[in-house]
Amino acid sequence: MREFYWKNRARLLTAGLWPQGWIARGACYSLGLAIGLFVLEMLLTLFAPAASDSLAGWVKFLIFDASLLFAILAFRALKRRVLWRLRNRLIVTYVFIGVIPAALLVTMALVTIYLFAGQFASFVVTSEINSQLRSMQAVNAAVSNELAARIEKGQAPTAESLVGLRKRDRAWGRRRVCAWHGTRLLLLSGGEPNPALMAFPDFFNKDQGEYAKAIREGRPFKEIVRDNDGLYLRVASVFVVGSEKLTVVTGEPLDKDLVADIAANLGEITVYSAGIMLDDSRPNDQNSSAARDRGFQTRLFAEPEKGKSDSGVRAGKTEPVTTDNQQAFRPTFTVGSLGAPADMMDREITFGTPLPVVDWKTGDLARAGALVRVRTRPSVLYSHLFAALGDIARGVEYILLAILIFFGVIELVALIIGTRMTSTVTGAVAHLYDATKHVDRGDFSHRIPVKSADQLAQLSLSFNSMTESIEKLIQEQKEKQRLEGELAIAQEVQAQLFPRQVSELESLEVHGFCRPARTVSGDYYDFLTASSHKLILAVGDISGKGISAALLMATIHSAVRAYSVESLPQMREPVAVGAVAGAGRIMAAWPEGIEVSPGALLGLLNHQLYESTPPEKYATLFLGIYDGRTHQLTYSNGGHLPPILIGEDGAVRRLEAGGTVVGLFDDMAYDEGSVQMHPGEIFVAYSDGVTEPENEYGEFGEERLIDLVSANRHLPLIQISQAVTSAVDDWIGDNEQPDDITLVLARAR
Repeated sequence: MREFYWKNRARLLTAGLWPQGWIARGACYSLGLAIGLFVLEMLLTLFAPAASDSLAGWVKFLIFDASLLFAILAFRALKRRVLWRLRNRLIVTYVFIGVIPAALLVTMALVTIYLFAGQFASFVVTSEINSQLRSMQAVNAAVSNELAARIEKGQAPTAESLVGLRKRDRAWGRRRVCAWHGTRLLLLSGGEPNPALMAFPDFFNKDQGEYAKAIREGRPFKEIVRDNDGLYLRVASVFVVGSEKLTVVTGEPLDKDLVADIAANLGEITVYSAGIMLDDSRPNDQNSSAARDRGFQTRLFAEPEKGKSDSGVRAGKTEPVTTDNQQAFRPTFTVGSLGAPADMMDREITFGTPLPVVDWKTGDLARAGALVRVRTRPSVLYSHLFAALGDIARGVEYILLAILIFFGVIELVALIIGTRMTSTVTGAVAHLYDATKHVDRGDFSHRIPVKSADQLAQLSLSFNSMTESIEKLIQEQKEKQRLEGELAIAQEVQAQLFPRQVSELESLEVHGFCRPARTVSGDYYDFLTASSHKLILAVGDISGKGISAALLMATIHSAVRAYSVESLPQMREPVAVGAVAGAGRIMAAWPEGIEVSPGALLGLLNHQLYESTPPEKYATLFLGIYDGRTHQLTYSNGGHLPPILIGEDGAVRRLEAGGTVVGLFDDMAYDEGSVQMHPGEIFVAYSDGVTEPENEYGEFGEERLIDLVSANRHLPLIQISQAVTSAVDDWIGDNEQPDDITLVLARAR
């Protein structure tokens, strides 16, 4: 016997059928014990039936236990056999990653579509009700204005427009309009007033309340109300006419006729109204509230009972339903019918929504004073949603179907491609690792070879794009450093062009300041000492900013100096007349009686710039020649902001004589002006960078500049300049300086 056991055990081990592990042994033991007990039960059935019944439960339990353990063993065996290959593991992984989430998304989409469809059905009902309210509000406002006009004129307060409206519009045959002047009911269309038509809304005159406040603010009342155990649509307008208020109310019953028009193209609509308090016959039942709540939910959203008609208006004895706060909702009426399904997917959709209701007597608002249950089908909602599209809706269906098929094909292709990705993963990773070593050595020219068109290939392309971008950034950084060096040189050169040392006249002190918005400036100013008693003042502004404006500024600077010297006869004849130093340069002195015209200089500069610059390049330029003996300033202004002369008494004179900008038009003539500068009078020339900076209070402005100079007129010119630039900086704040700031000051002595 022992030898037989070991031989069979060896054979089962060889075949892989010998139970190994406690689960396998437990399954075999449970199965063997169940078989033994079952045989014993059969034997006891023959001899002791009462004893056999007690073994039946144990047999069932052991069979269940064995089945469960064998199921675990079968799952493990299937897992070892199927998932042994990496390819199968990847397929299972893709199923969990792609298929199961897709199935969950589809399920969630179906639930969302159902909820959206129900909400849309409720929206159709509420929007139709709101449309009725808006229609009534428009007519109510017209009637209110008509009555107010008649009362103010002392005429009979009748609304003649209502008679024609009731004849033309069928809906107004059901609507009622009441008006009160104060609390007196007005007769609108003949006959005696009927107080039973509608009660006066006393809550309009209350000091507290949402609607009373709205009426006081002039907003119309437009709500669903409960009055005498009925639901109505009512709108109201209140005007002050004379010493009392005119209140006009338009109402329409929210009944079967009104809701039937809505349900005609939608389905079945049931209206539940609140307000009945149930008699709880079992106050000690702790589950009565929950039972009532379940009853309400069941009746509100459940299928119609068998044997009841599904069309027309159903009425009869219906048990009211409640919520957990003992407020009863009873089915007031049901209208419409649920049409036949268009296809197998056209399932019934049942959804409910609460309606806010205002108590007409107290003005209290119940957020769920009434409930509407809608039973419809997706095909009906679809026709409502795409009613404006017409035949295009069918095309939309085909497009959605095509998208669904397209997504299905993509899912299938993704699963197939996923099984073949293992051979590309390791190669792509190796290429990426090799590329990172090249980058680590500073070799940004290395590129990963790309031979496929999958995500790993996109990753390789992204890496190549990254290294290419880094290589370009390095080159751009080098180029930027080179340009910054050149700009620094240009800034130094431009700084040499501005006057550094000025030989002031005995009767005139001058000061100039320029701060570029960028590295180099497009503004220009200069002081040229022509003789011991004459000084040329030049202030300009070049169009644009940056390098191009700085180059044009240098051109104007050179041209002004060149033309000023060219105009002297001693520069054309070998006659030594002497020289004086100004701004570090040697300038020929003018002989007595020789005059240079600022207007002529502007004309020469205009012609040169017109011929040598692009059409979009031009400049504004002010040229003035001050004579220290006569204290006279002769000037010509070429389109620049007019300089200002500020007297000791605060009087302001603007130097506006001249012409248009320089370099924009050819053959231009520039007029000249001449002013006498009195001792203590300050000459102020500036660029638009001083007056045009803006903040939340507006521009800095010329008036603010004049006030600053006037307030600091007794200070040295350099301190006046510092006060102005500090004020401009404060005005700009943390913002970037928008334009070059140039300021030229001169004070007669």
